[in-house]
Formats: sequence, C-alpha cells, structure tokens
Amino acid sequence: MIESVFEIDRNILFFIQNNLRFEWLTPIMKFITGLGDHGYLWIALCIIMIIVSKTRYMGITSFISLAINYIITNLIIKNAVGRTRPYEVIKGLKLLIEKQDDYSFPSGHSASAFAVVAVMFYLTYIAKIYKDRDEEKFIKILTDVSVICAFIIAYTRLYVAVHYPSDVVAGTVIGIIVGFLTAGVGEKIRRRN
Repeated sequence: MIESVFEIDRNILFFIQNNLRFEWLTPIMKFITGLGDHGYLWIALCIIMIIVSKTRYMGITSFISLAINYIITNLIIKNAVGRTRPYEVIKGLKLLIEKQDDYSFPSGHSASAFAVVAVMFYLTYIAKIYKDRDEEKFIKILTDVSVICAFIIAYTRLYVAVHYPSDVVAGTVIGIIVGFLTAGVGEKIRRRN
C-alpha cells in the first residue's frame, strides 16, 4: 500500500516537472509558494478581517483555526511521522526553492490555507451568518478568492518539489476538518450567547 502510494506520488511529481513547469511560470510559482511560508498570507488575512468590524468574527475564528492547525500539523503530526522530503528521496527530481528544514508530511502550507478557507466557507455558505445583501456579496467574493488562493498555494508545493501529492492531500483534509470543527464549535458558542 505505502509503496503504491509512493509510486503514484513519484509519477505525479515527474509529470509536473516534465510537462507543467515553464521557465516563465517558475518565478511566479516561487513567489506564490513563499506567500504561504509560516502562514504569512493567512495570518495577514485574519488580521485584516479582525480589523474590519463586518468580518471580525470570521477573522477571529479563522485565526483560532490557524493556530489549532499549526499545533496539530507542524508540532505533532510532522514530527510523529518524520517523512523525508521528495527531493531528498527521488532521483532526478529538481528542487526549485531552498531546502526545507522540517519534515514533509503533511503539507503545512496546504493545511494552513484550508484551515482558514474552511472557516470562511462554513460561515459564508453553511452557517450563512451574513444577512445584509451587499455584505453577503462581498464576503462571498472574499471567500471564493481565498479558496482559489488555497488551491494554488497547495499546487505550488508540488510544482517546486517540496512535497509529495499525498502530503498536500493530507494537509488539505486536515485543514478542512480543523476549519469546519472550529467554525462549528464557534457558531454553537456564538448562538448560545
């Protein structure tokens, strides 16, 4: 099972390297992947949402989700699993950015991105906490753009060869679960008060 997953991961990474990397695109992908370093983009988004009164609750909930996700992903799972980065294992795979100083599984960039956008999606589309029509339209646009950014950042981790596809999938799933649980619990508390 693990061998077949590794083989699929390897084939996908080589497919990206051989067919989807372009000289003009590489600097853009490096820049985008850098936005996710240490969760900078998502921390900044949370801070902006906290500052704006209309999105304050969403910003606080997203920030809590991001913090919980960091503990689960970066402090617990990465160290427990200890998976080596693909560029250190797969011969012929070309790393496009600097070597990473932590383990590969799961992708912290993907987990962080989806921990935040899952909260945004939950509050916007499931809990529907925004009732004002103009406010709702703005929040939906913000959420949709954030979801697209999360997918792009997750993909860049494969493009630059610092993660296996299974790392990215696991990080995405963990982020979504953490985000949905955080938003769900937050909504229960908010409605009680």
